[in-house]
Amino acid sequence: MLHSASLFLVTVLAALPVNADGLYTKNSPVIQLNPKTYKSLIANSNHTSIVEFYAPWCGHCKNLKPAYEKAANNLDGLAKVAAINCDDDENKPFCGQMGVQGFPTLKIVTPSKKPGKPRVEDYQGARTAKGIVDAVVDHIPNHVKRATDKDLDKWLGQNEDRPKAILFTEKGTTGALIRALAIDFLGAIDIAQVRNKESASVNKYGITEFPALVLIPSADAEHKLYTGELKKKPITEFLSQAATPNPDASRSASDSKPKPKPKSKSKPASKPTSVADDAEDIKPTASQDQDTTDPSVKPAQVPIPLPPIPNLPTRESLESACLAPKSGTCVLVILPETSEPDAAPPASATEALASLAEISHKHVQRGTHLFPLYAVPAINAGSKTLREALALADGQTVEIIALNARRGWWRRFNGADADFGTVAVESWVDAIRLGEGAKEKLPEGIVVSVEAEAEPAAEPEAEVKPEAEAEVEPEAETVEAEEQAVEHDEL
Repeated sequence: MLHSASLFLVTVLAALPVNADGLYTKNSPVIQLNPKTYKSLIANSNHTSIVEFYAPWCGHCKNLKPAYEKAANNLDGLAKVAAINCDDDENKPFCGQMGVQGFPTLKIVTPSKKPGKPRVEDYQGARTAKGIVDAVVDHIPNHVKRATDKDLDKWLGQNEDRPKAILFTEKGTTGALIRALAIDFLGAIDIAQVRNKESASVNKYGITEFPALVLIPSADAEHKLYTGELKKKPITEFLSQAATPNPDASRSASDSKPKPKPKSKSKPASKPTSVADDAEDIKPTASQDQDTTDPSVKPAQVPIPLPPIPNLPTRESLESACLAPKSGTCVLVILPETSEPDAAPPASATEALASLAEISHKHVQRGTHLFPLYAVPAINAGSKTLREALALADGQTVEIIALNARRGWWRRFNGADADFGTVAVESWVDAIRLGEGAKEKLPEGIVVSVEAEAEPAAEPEAEVKPEAEAEVEPEAETVEAEEQAVEHDEL
């Protein structure tokens, strides 16, 4: 009988919906990838990137879309924001090679010294535009020299045939924009940053306002003071007077216009180089070797399955996990009876289990706490007891309930039109985590007596305050103040 219950859950996973339509439109600021373009646009790029591995049917992927597109707009010209549809047959093997086990999975890709072998690491931060932007900005390589009065002349004397640019600023940190510009012109223009307190350097170039950008086309040429808007595109055009940016430069640069040639007095700029020549040495990680896609590999026939929620096949396992006097909150999917042990589950049960598997996996990926979620098959005698005591529907329908034995309450999921989709179920779960919504008192006899309790519950919960007070993480932007916080397009 236990074997039949396991087959039931395996069948549920195999029945996950397949949809090859992408989530992002052609007009989206998010770059859409396949294995080939991942290699050319991301793995071989001089720029830091973040890549979302998603499935169009995934509720969390849909919830993430507005924040992810907002992050793409804020990072335009600074880093690349991309996505790959793992539900597309062409992409499934590649997603598996990248270690994707659930959706959405976000990975930050940072250039290293080895061409085509970037550092790849999972993004585990908040699924908000601010969280994504801040994390990506932190990973942008810094090729800007921090110069002072003592060493500026020495720096200017290095690579004499190469143009120089100096940013004079009141800031003690190196901003994302100047770092991105240094990547665009890596090997073509050397860029330094000088604080306003370095008076000798400030006076030498006649700087009176900050920030100020100075271009020195060649060692024997007069410097030029930039007077335009402090944005990526016009600054790129200004610097292009002395050298052409690398081909990998951001889309925000005016790559459609011819680049001005160096003036006759200027010595020709050296050929642009890749980050591989100048980047800091980064230790490899387990997920680095990403360009091993074998075109002969046949695509899988189903999406990458999510880990199923645990199964409670016996009354004893149900009582130990959720019905002991000290047990905290549990969510139970009470599965319907089937005509035969190996019969396919009804669509509603398939959908309910898939939704809760996705919700559980999301919290595991993020490292955030979520009360346990369990499947209770009809073969569990405790299933019938719960249905009768809580006046639930007969054994032919699936039910989702939450209960807390220690506090003595329970709550039923009432999906509109039997909607057990991820969005509806997650909203219900989040309401429980927040302590919202009406709860009913558990009837007598549901919680096992102290004498019958074999051992204390394995999942103690410190429920002094609502369960989500310190852990709720919004899927999309809801706070307007974030608009200012994610702006990095300044010097």
